[in-house]
Amino acid sequence: MNVNKILITTALLFGPALAFAHPGHDHAGVLSGIAHPIFGLDHLLAMLAVGLWAAQQNGAARWALPLTFVATMLIGGLAGFAGIEMALMETGIAGSVLALGLLVALAVRPPLAIAAALTALFAASHGVAHGLELPVLSSPSGYAAGFVFATAALHAAGYALVRALPQAAAPLVRIAGAASALTGAWLLAG
Repeated sequence: MNVNKILITTALLFGPALAFAHPGHDHAGVLSGIAHPIFGLDHLLAMLAVGLWAAQQNGAARWALPLTFVATMLIGGLAGFAGIEMALMETGIAGSVLALGLLVALAVRPPLAIAAALTALFAASHGVAHGLELPVLSSPSGYAAGFVFATAALHAAGYALVRALPQAAAPLVRIAGAASALTGAWLLAG
């Protein structure tokens, strides 16, 4: 193979990657937004727990808790994009893993206003963390779309798991909540 063919082949191979080398193509931002909640153990457990807990509720709480979390998390993300930090943010995130795990383990059913307020409190910490970790050259809107999508999907997965299990498997959901709570305690201790 001569040098010209090698250069042309190399240029063709790198062409698609070079097309995304400047701002405006936000595939990486959306994917980073999706990855943040899924690959962060603290975020993953808290967001699954919201879905589990919502499925344990009755009536409007079943949809209100996940929606409250997503909406408040997005507001927190916008604050994080603006550089606004939250005192004890990491403690709040670890505490949410512990608290949501306990709520699932004990199958607590507080009044909707209290459940929504707790959910919003937990979501604010997660949202600010997401916003502060906006990757370089990513658009905030693409990144936000990614973490909102991933969060909603994790809530839906937790909810669907509980709703698909037979009633006899309810103790397994509570055990999962207890495991999450123990992980939250470990995160707080670390």
